Amino acid sequence: MSSHPSSDVPDGMRPDARETWPSRELIDSFLGTGFDFELRLGEHTPIPIDDPEAAERARRFRDVLGLFATGVTVVTSMSGDEPVGMTCQSFSSVSLDPPLVMFCPAKTSRAWPMMRQAGFFCVNFLAADQRHISNGMATKGTEKFDGVGWRPASTGAPLIDGVLGYVDCTIDRVHEAGDHYIVVGRVEELAYGDGREDASVTDVPLLFHRGAYTQPE
Repeated sequence: MSSHPSSDVPDGMRPDARETWPSRELIDSFLGTGFDFELRLGEHTPIPIDDPEAAERARRFRDVLGLFATGVTVVTSMSGDEPVGMTCQSFSSVSLDPPLVMFCPAKTSRAWPMMRQAGFFCVNFLAADQRHISNGMATKGTEKFDGVGWRPASTGAPLIDGVLGYVDCTIDRVHEAGDHYIVVGRVEELAYGDGREDASVTDVPLLFHRGAYTQPE
Protein backbone atom coordinates (compact mmCIF):
# COMPACT_ATOMS: atom_id res chain seq x y z
CA MET A 1 0.00 0.00 0.00
CA SER A 2 1.56 3.29 -1.06
CA SER A 3 1.13 6.45 1.00
CA HIS A 4 1.04 10.19 0.57
CA PRO A 5 4.39 11.50 1.87
CA SER A 6 2.92 14.03 4.27
CA SER A 7 -0.41 12.64 5.44
CA ASP A 8 -0.24 8.83 5.15
CA VAL A 9 -3.28 8.92 2.87
CA PRO A 10 -3.00 6.05 0.34
CA ASP A 11 -2.84 7.06 -3.32
CA GLY A 12 -6.30 7.36 -4.82
CA MET A 13 -8.10 7.83 -1.50
CA ARG A 14 -9.85 11.05 -0.47
CA PRO A 15 -7.77 13.36 1.80
CA ASP A 16 -10.60 13.37 4.37
CA ALA A 17 -10.83 9.56 4.45
CA ARG A 18 -8.90 9.27 7.73
CA GLU A 19 -12.08 9.71 9.78
CA THR A 20 -13.44 6.44 8.36
CA TRP A 21 -10.22 4.42 8.51
CA PRO A 22 -9.91 1.35 10.72
CA SER A 23 -7.30 1.50 13.44
CA ARG A 24 -3.59 1.13 12.70
CA GLU A 25 -3.80 -2.35 14.25
CA LEU A 26 -6.39 -3.35 11.67
CA ILE A 27 -4.36 -1.91 8.81
CA ASP A 28 -1.30 -3.77 10.07
CA SER A 29 -3.36 -6.97 10.25
CA PHE A 30 -3.71 -6.91 6.47
CA LEU A 31 -0.08 -8.02 6.32
CA GLY A 32 -1.02 -11.45 7.60
CA THR A 33 0.56 -11.35 11.06
CA GLY A 34 -1.96 -13.65 12.71
CA PHE A 35 -4.46 -10.97 13.68
CA ASP A 36 -8.10 -12.05 13.60
CA PHE A 37 -9.56 -9.67 11.08
CA GLU A 38 -11.36 -10.98 7.98
CA LEU A 39 -12.41 -7.95 5.96
CA ARG A 40 -11.48 -9.23 2.54
CA LEU A 41 -10.60 -12.75 1.52
CA GLY A 42 -6.96 -12.90 0.58
CA GLU A 43 -5.76 -10.20 2.95
CA HIS A 44 -3.73 -12.74 4.91
CA THR A 45 -1.93 -14.03 1.84
CA PRO A 46 1.25 -12.06 1.10
CA ILE A 47 1.45 -10.48 -2.36
CA PRO A 48 4.29 -12.19 -4.31
CA ILE A 49 6.87 -9.42 -4.67
CA ASP A 50 9.15 -11.47 -6.95
CA ASP A 51 6.45 -12.03 -9.60
CA PRO A 52 5.04 -8.73 -10.95
CA GLU A 53 2.21 -10.39 -12.88
CA ALA A 54 1.10 -12.47 -9.90
CA ALA A 55 1.35 -9.41 -7.66
CA GLU A 56 -0.86 -7.43 -10.02
CA ARG A 57 -3.44 -10.24 -10.11
CA ALA A 58 -3.47 -10.40 -6.31
CA ARG A 59 -3.91 -6.64 -5.95
CA ARG A 60 -6.66 -6.60 -8.53
CA PHE A 61 -8.44 -9.45 -6.77
CA ARG A 62 -8.37 -7.54 -3.49
CA ASP A 63 -9.29 -4.19 -5.00
CA VAL A 64 -12.23 -5.48 -7.03
CA LEU A 65 -13.60 -7.52 -4.12
CA GLY A 66 -13.24 -4.38 -1.99
CA LEU A 67 -15.95 -2.73 -4.11
CA PHE A 68 -18.49 -5.06 -2.52
CA ALA A 69 -19.77 -3.33 0.63
CA THR A 70 -20.55 -5.69 3.48
CA GLY A 71 -21.61 -5.62 7.07
CA VAL A 72 -19.07 -6.16 9.83
CA THR A 73 -19.56 -8.96 12.33
CA VAL A 74 -17.71 -10.37 15.31
CA VAL A 75 -17.68 -14.15 15.48
CA THR A 76 -17.34 -15.43 19.05
CA SER A 77 -16.94 -18.70 20.90
CA MET A 78 -15.41 -20.05 24.10
CA SER A 79 -12.09 -21.68 24.93
CA GLY A 80 -12.68 -23.33 28.26
CA ASP A 81 -13.92 -20.48 30.45
CA GLU A 82 -12.42 -17.75 28.28
CA PRO A 83 -14.26 -15.92 25.46
CA VAL A 84 -12.64 -15.79 22.02
CA GLY A 85 -13.57 -13.65 19.05
CA MET A 86 -12.59 -12.33 15.66
CA THR A 87 -13.78 -9.51 13.43
CA CYS A 88 -15.24 -10.95 10.25
CA GLN A 89 -16.71 -9.56 7.03
CA SER A 90 -16.77 -12.86 5.15
CA PHE A 91 -20.17 -14.00 6.49
CA SER A 92 -23.25 -15.09 4.57
CA SER A 93 -26.51 -16.98 4.86
CA VAL A 94 -26.47 -20.36 3.10
CA SER A 95 -29.76 -22.21 3.50
CA LEU A 96 -33.25 -21.68 4.91
CA ASP A 97 -34.12 -25.37 5.27
CA PRO A 98 -32.13 -26.44 7.17
CA PRO A 99 -31.07 -23.02 8.51
CA LEU A 100 -27.36 -22.67 7.69
CA VAL A 101 -24.89 -19.77 7.60
CA MET A 102 -21.18 -19.58 6.82
CA PHE A 103 -18.07 -17.57 7.59
CA CYS A 104 -14.50 -17.86 6.28
CA PRO A 105 -11.61 -17.67 8.78
CA ALA A 106 -8.06 -17.56 7.48
CA LYS A 107 -5.88 -20.59 8.11
CA THR A 108 -3.64 -18.20 10.08
CA SER A 109 -6.45 -17.19 12.44
CA ARG A 110 -5.65 -17.66 16.10
CA ALA A 111 -9.26 -17.74 17.22
CA TRP A 112 -10.57 -20.27 14.71
CA PRO A 113 -8.83 -23.39 16.12
CA MET A 114 -10.39 -22.67 19.52
CA MET A 115 -13.81 -22.16 17.92
CA ARG A 116 -13.50 -25.44 16.06
CA GLN A 117 -12.60 -27.27 19.26
CA ALA A 118 -15.61 -25.71 21.02
CA GLY A 119 -17.92 -26.77 18.18
CA PHE A 120 -20.06 -23.62 18.24
CA PHE A 121 -19.96 -19.92 17.41
CA CYS A 122 -22.10 -16.81 17.51
CA VAL A 123 -22.11 -14.20 14.74
CA ASN A 124 -22.73 -10.71 16.20
CA PHE A 125 -23.92 -8.03 13.72
CA LEU A 126 -22.22 -4.77 14.72
CA ALA A 127 -23.95 -1.40 14.81
CA ALA A 128 -22.40 1.74 13.33
CA ASP A 129 -21.27 2.96 16.76
CA GLN A 130 -19.35 -0.27 17.50
CA ARG A 131 -16.18 0.37 15.50
CA HIS A 132 -14.20 0.13 18.71
CA ILE A 133 -15.41 -3.45 19.18
CA SER A 134 -14.47 -4.32 15.61
CA ASN A 135 -11.02 -2.83 16.15
CA GLY A 136 -10.50 -4.55 19.49
CA MET A 137 -11.56 -7.98 18.27
CA ALA A 138 -9.11 -7.71 15.37
CA THR A 139 -6.07 -7.50 17.65
CA LYS A 140 -4.18 -10.47 18.99
CA GLY A 141 -3.89 -11.23 22.66
CA THR A 142 -6.22 -11.97 25.55
CA GLU A 143 -7.51 -8.43 26.00
CA LYS A 144 -10.07 -8.53 23.18
CA PHE A 145 -13.03 -8.62 25.54
CA ASP A 146 -11.73 -5.97 27.97
CA GLY A 147 -14.56 -3.50 28.50
CA VAL A 148 -16.93 -5.41 26.21
CA GLY A 149 -20.22 -6.44 27.77
CA TRP A 150 -21.64 -9.80 26.79
CA ARG A 151 -23.78 -12.68 27.94
CA PRO A 152 -23.88 -16.35 26.85
CA ALA A 153 -26.06 -17.17 23.86
CA SER A 154 -27.85 -20.53 23.70
CA THR A 155 -24.64 -22.40 22.81
CA GLY A 156 -22.60 -20.54 25.41
CA ALA A 157 -20.84 -18.35 22.83
CA PRO A 158 -20.63 -14.65 23.76
CA LEU A 159 -23.52 -12.47 22.63
CA ILE A 160 -22.14 -8.92 22.64
CA ASP A 161 -24.14 -6.06 24.15
CA GLY A 162 -25.57 -3.51 21.73
CA VAL A 163 -25.38 -5.55 18.51
CA LEU A 164 -28.14 -5.25 15.92
CA GLY A 165 -28.74 -8.98 15.86
CA TYR A 166 -27.03 -12.32 16.16
CA VAL A 167 -26.98 -15.87 14.84
CA ASP A 168 -25.93 -18.59 17.28
CA CYS A 169 -24.69 -21.80 15.66
CA THR A 170 -23.16 -25.20 16.07
CA ILE A 171 -20.51 -26.16 13.51
CA ASP A 172 -22.09 -28.29 10.80
CA ARG A 173 -19.10 -28.81 8.48
CA VAL A 174 -15.77 -27.26 7.51
CA HIS A 175 -14.24 -27.12 4.03
CA GLU A 176 -10.71 -26.13 3.04
CA ALA A 177 -10.66 -23.34 0.45
CA GLY A 178 -7.22 -22.05 -0.49
CA ASP A 179 -5.83 -19.92 2.32
CA HIS A 180 -9.15 -19.99 4.22
CA TYR A 181 -11.69 -22.41 5.63
CA ILE A 182 -15.39 -22.30 4.79
CA VAL A 183 -17.21 -22.91 8.06
CA VAL A 184 -20.88 -23.87 7.77
CA GLY A 185 -22.93 -23.41 10.90
CA ARG A 186 -26.34 -24.82 11.75
CA VAL A 187 -28.45 -22.06 13.29
CA GLU A 188 -29.61 -22.91 16.80
CA GLU A 189 -30.96 -19.48 17.71
CA LEU A 190 -31.18 -16.06 16.09
CA ALA A 191 -32.75 -12.81 17.17
CA TYR A 192 -32.56 -9.03 17.17
CA GLY A 193 -30.06 -7.70 19.65
CA ASP A 194 -30.67 -6.20 23.09
CA GLY A 195 -34.36 -6.87 23.29
CA ARG A 196 -35.25 -5.29 19.93
CA GLU A 197 -38.56 -6.74 18.80
CA ASP A 198 -38.16 -5.88 15.14
CA ALA A 199 -35.80 -4.29 12.64
CA SER A 200 -35.81 -0.50 12.81
CA VAL A 201 -34.69 2.16 10.36
CA THR A 202 -32.71 3.64 13.24
CA ASP A 203 -30.61 0.48 13.49
CA VAL A 204 -27.63 1.54 11.39
CA PRO A 205 -25.13 -1.24 10.64
CA LEU A 206 -21.37 -0.97 10.62
CA LEU A 207 -20.29 -1.39 6.99
CA PHE A 208 -16.95 -1.82 5.23
CA HIS A 209 -16.22 -0.62 1.69
CA ARG A 210 -12.98 -0.04 -0.22
CA GLY A 211 -10.75 -0.39 2.80
CA ALA A 212 -12.70 1.85 5.19
CA TYR A 213 -15.67 1.81 7.54
CA THR A 214 -18.73 3.50 6.16
CA GLN A 215 -22.47 3.68 6.84
CA PRO A 216 -25.66 4.31 4.86
CA GLU A 217 -26.42 7.91 3.96
